[in-house]
Amino acid sequence: MTKSSKNTSSESVLRSHTRTIYTAGRPPWYNSAGQQVEPFVIGICGGSASGKTTVATKIIESLNVPWVTLLSMDSFYKVLNEKQHEMAARAEYNFDHPDAFDFDLLIPTLQRLKVGKKVEVPIYNFVTHSRESKTKTMYGANVVIFEGILAFYNAEVLKMLDMKLFVDTDADIRLLRRLRRDICERARDLDGVLKQYCNMVKPAFYHYIAPSMAHADIIVPRGGENTVAIELIVHHVHTQLTLRGFKVREKLANAYLGQPMPDSLHLLTATPQVKGLHTFIRNRETPRDEFIFYSKRLIRLVIEFALSLLPFKDLVVETPQNVLYQGKRCATDKICGVSILRAGETMEQAVCDVCKDIRIGKILIQTNLATGEPELYYLRLPKDIKDYLVILMDATVATGAAAMMAIRVLLDHDVPEENIVLVSLLMAESGVHTIAYAFPQVRIVTSAVDPEINEKFYVLPGIGNFGDRYFGTEPSEEA
Repeated sequence: MTKSSKNTSSESVLRSHTRTIYTAGRPPWYNSAGQQVEPFVIGICGGSASGKTTVATKIIESLNVPWVTLLSMDSFYKVLNEKQHEMAARAEYNFDHPDAFDFDLLIPTLQRLKVGKKVEVPIYNFVTHSRESKTKTMYGANVVIFEGILAFYNAEVLKMLDMKLFVDTDADIRLLRRLRRDICERARDLDGVLKQYCNMVKPAFYHYIAPSMAHADIIVPRGGENTVAIELIVHHVHTQLTLRGFKVREKLANAYLGQPMPDSLHLLTATPQVKGLHTFIRNRETPRDEFIFYSKRLIRLVIEFALSLLPFKDLVVETPQNVLYQGKRCATDKICGVSILRAGETMEQAVCDVCKDIRIGKILIQTNLATGEPELYYLRLPKDIKDYLVILMDATVATGAAAMMAIRVLLDHDVPEENIVLVSLLMAESGVHTIAYAFPQVRIVTSAVDPEINEKFYVLPGIGNFGDRYFGTEPSEEA
């Protein structure tokens, strides 16, 4: 980790070889079936300044797992009232007592991380003894590490921990570290730190923290200096991840070749008109202006087809001739479009043309060249997107990796799986099967499904790089 503060270390961390990237992305790991597996949750308990964060950092470095989320209990100190603020200023408020922590917020936060959901974590200011107005966005991961002085105190939290570590450090060392930290980093004076330690920190340790050592699976003497204990922990975590099916997503490009299409796939009827449009956009000799023109026509047909799959209700209207007409109307007006940048943007206009005043969100997913896995770089979604039926747009789907991550982002934001419709001009069979297996309730809509993907992950026969052809950018390399 490149930063030492707990607020920074609580970020989601993506490790790639020797690099560390801080990002608000989703875990890029899947099991062999293309599904995300429940994260492995490690709890780290120990006295104040015992080295819990250091142990967590050493574990992260040694695990060499792409995605780890570190959640600190310090983020969940309660908001102090005026009287408590005055007590804190006099070093008379007990921050080491269980009542100082907001377990009503901590428990659901850890529960959401355990199932891979997005959370908003408070940022606690130790100088002012208050929460800042902004929060930190965190996501579930392959491994979730939860550390705090009372990490083992609450029974509900204890049940969520798959592995429990207790950092046992000599009291004199803990006091020395606390003096250095509180004076240098938190603007406290020596007398105040010693007063707080003797009257509250030390008694709380023996009354609440030390007894919780009985819950520990592994006791780590000397904290981060204990390399033998760290190696033992890392080996156990690797074993557990393997048992859960964790491994880097395999390149199953053509593994589904010849299998029946899933029921969640809705394929636009291959009329002569549709085949004629495909002939234009698949032809490598088609000029760019014609490619754009015919692509837009096909996109409009696919979007219209996708909307026809939505629920409709009967509606009787009166015509200008005073005659009743038995009609239909879409059962929901809460429809939102979300494009996977950049190619998905080409479908936005068609959605806006057929859905009046529709809201549009955007998700940018790019492949990490070092790992070959997708990463989330940017998203802009309506805050109430969970209440909407979402049309998720991507021009082409090959392996399905980007679409799967985009779907997970929507699920993070509490969009029900059955409320997601993935719409694309062209898909590969492997992408269809992978998405359908991982998310069976997501409806998949496309105008054509091609049988293969080559070693460069181009769909065959395919249409080449749709984004490059549409936007007129130079392709990185022709398939």
